[in-house]
Amino acid sequence: MKMRNFAFASAAILAASAATAGPNDDYGYGHMWGGGFGMMGGGLMMLLFWSLIIALIFFAVRWFYNKERGSGSDALAILEERFARGEIDEDEFNHRKSFLNS
Repeated sequence: MKMRNFAFASAAILAASAATAGPNDDYGYGHMWGGGFGMMGGGLMMLLFWSLIIALIFFAVRWFYNKERGSGSDALAILEERFARGEIDEDEFNHRKSFLNS
């Protein structure tokens, strides 16, 4: 959910920045010196763009890594099920539970 909100906000920022690049009546389209934010705004937009790309790559790698690794609560749930079915005794259950919690 957080990733979707982040992607939506990023798309909204990029769409808003594209909307500010309009025609300049004096010199045609003012993409360089004549309009918009000038050199300072271009540098800031480039910094924002690359920061966004790096952040998206970082969050995608982190999401895939966490997805593959799984969580320890799944192992604990399996251990509790095995104990409930009587496959392991209380000593083994406590030993393995302490190992999972450490």
